Amino acid sequence: MTRDEGLFGVESVAWQAHGDPMMWVAGIRALYLQALHPRAVRGVMENSDFRRDAWGRLMSIANFVGTTTYGTSEAAEKAGARVRKIHRMLSATDPDTGERYPVDEPELLLWVHCAEIDSYVHVLRRSGYPLTDAAVDRYLSEHRVSARLVGLDPEGVPTDRAELAAYFAKTRPELAVGADARAVDDFLLRPPTHPLLVPARALVWRRVARLAYASLPPYAHELYGRRAPRPATVTRDLRAAGTLLRWVPARVRWQLPPKHILRAMARLGPEARPAPYKVGR
Repeated sequence: MTRDEGLFGVESVAWQAHGDPMMWVAGIRALYLQALHPRAVRGVMENSDFRRDAWGRLMSIANFVGTTTYGTSEAAEKAGARVRKIHRMLSATDPDTGERYPVDEPELLLWVHCAEIDSYVHVLRRSGYPLTDAAVDRYLSEHRVSARLVGLDPEGVPTDRAELAAYFAKTRPELAVGADARAVDDFLLRPPTHPLLVPARALVWRRVARLAYASLPPYAHELYGRRAPRPATVTRDLRAAGTLLRWVPARVRWQLPPKHILRAMARLGPEARPAPYKVGR
């Protein structure tokens, strides 16, 4: 029987990096960054119930990333097909022109993709995860696969740090903070929760959200109009958070849903265990 390592493979940078607990902080940073594109965030606001189900939306994103990284090739392709099918059925109204547009416009999909991948790389590196420049370029190139799954042409997706930087420089003039981005900002700071969990939200969630916000690029802080701590302070806090979370044994962390890593290890053997030291091999 052919060994199915999925779309990335056990030797990929994505396989190692996506097992790191700081991916959760990176995911929240990605939401902040994605919300800066008025048409992209309008598509979310008109077609998502994320304001009522914060945990459900985050788990949905985590499940997609986990499936496409650690699942079988068939499972990853099916996950991508579901996303493309849903996107084909959705549309939104441009907040400035009133134009009706499909949410799977290539430029919108590309923004969401690049904001997500940039956030993963930025938070992991800044929190102490050992990603060299060469490893980052490999990671970006690998993610042409995930870009294809959501409906993008892989040939038009940034494949190294220089191309990604050029993409953000080109897209920067299109970004703005309107009512939708404000709503996302408020939601990420104060997501709806059960009254009994409000203290936990203040103690844990808000600190994580603030750290994710602080790690955004300076132009994002300017657009949102809320200052962040000095870069050195943010880096120190990211490293402290990374050290704390990585101190928890990986097998304990991976017991949390959706458990994709443990299932991949059961399918492929213990050598499939993600580990930072494998990134440079």
